[in-house]
Amino acid sequence: MLRFAAYREGQGRILAAALTTAAAAYVVWKIAESPDQAVQFAFNGLSVGAVYALLALGFTLVYSTVWFFDLYYGAAAAMGAYGVFYLRTSETVGGNHVNNPYVSAVFALVVAGVIAWALHESLFRRLERRSNPTTLRAASGLLAATAGIYTGFVLTNPDHLHMLLSPAAGVTVAVAVGGVVYGVLQRLFVGTAAAPLLIISAIAGCVVGAYCGLLVAGAPGSRLYLSWIVSCLVAGAVGVALYRGLYVYMRQRARSPLIMLVASLGVLLAITAATAIVFESAPRPLPRAFGSDSWALWGGNIKGFNVFTVGVAIAGFAGLLLLLKKTALGRTIRAIGDDEEVAKVVGINTTVVIAIVFFIGAVFAAAAGLLSGHDTAIQPRMGLLLMLKGWIASVVGGIGNLYGAVVGGFALGMVEQFGIWDLAGEWKDVISFLILILFLSFWPRGLLPRG
Repeated sequence: MLRFAAYREGQGRILAAALTTAAAAYVVWKIAESPDQAVQFAFNGLSVGAVYALLALGFTLVYSTVWFFDLYYGAAAAMGAYGVFYLRTSETVGGNHVNNPYVSAVFALVVAGVIAWALHESLFRRLERRSNPTTLRAASGLLAATAGIYTGFVLTNPDHLHMLLSPAAGVTVAVAVGGVVYGVLQRLFVGTAAAPLLIISAIAGCVVGAYCGLLVAGAPGSRLYLSWIVSCLVAGAVGVALYRGLYVYMRQRARSPLIMLVASLGVLLAITAATAIVFESAPRPLPRAFGSDSWALWGGNIKGFNVFTVGVAIAGFAGLLLLLKKTALGRTIRAIGDDEEVAKVVGINTTVVIAIVFFIGAVFAAAAGLLSGHDTAIQPRMGLLLMLKGWIASVVGGIGNLYGAVVGGFALGMVEQFGIWDLAGEWKDVISFLILILFLSFWPRGLLPRG
């Protein structure tokens, strides 16, 4: 039996090598035949591959932490695209205006619930011994309600998005600048009392934050790009709510990845059906973003927005890598991925850390969805296909490896585009699933296996 298994494995490797060589020879022949068309396919492959890489990065982060396939990931991608449509269109669907107050109220409640839970887990647990628990609960509830009402106003008034979000933008910039300035001053003036440094940092942060807030308030053209941020954050909040409200209990009781897979499949189907009900099934275009005009380069055409998409994928990879390698949060995420029970024993609040992972993963998925939506029309079922493409890219690159996620995403995009050289565009999905079958059969650990 062992000899037979070794023989089959050897035959499989020979077949895989033969297929790879044949595909490479075909591509080289086509490139020599039409260099300009090859350049165009390469540009297209980079653009599509960047979306796949973003999907694979978030998917890899979630999977390598909790070790189950969260199919909500596909719904988050669709929510990112439809969130932009929801906030930036004046169309009516089925005789009703797209911006529905009931839909906005649902998402506002989700945000309020997530904020309340986050405050309870982060502040309440730390301060409960030093403060009145009733006061803490009331303060947390008030802050959560304020955040929910604010979210509701933002979602129901898309025409004033820049005005409504200017205070949030100013506060965010002020906190970030103040923190950076304080860190720099601490290094420059070692031994100095903290109070003067805090005052200087606060003043610098407030000045810069107020300036940025005024800039946003006076820039109505920023509404499209602010809708990107809102869509990604709302998708992330829904991801956290699903984890805390559903997955935590199911993980405690089921103890089976299959049960979790079925549960997340139900979530994906429910959100897809709800999206079809609200927006109908017809494809919808997103508003034109910057860089929509094509550039002629090396015999091919590429849009500035496509270059931006590639930049977002690279920045997302660099940010995740720094998070996992250089921060305390990254170390706890890796510890949970290695052994969650041991992480609990050493005092890590695994529920909170995993919730953060789900939030980050959903934000990556939503970003990929809206970037893809600006390049092609959006439809309710787009999330399922994007989720599958992200999974295929992860398998190709090596599940659990961030480097593999980027390599797999761009490789899949290139193979799809060059694979339809002599075929209709509809064949690219067939090519993707053939690639998945080949890798599962011959390279199940991917191009860059997890170490």
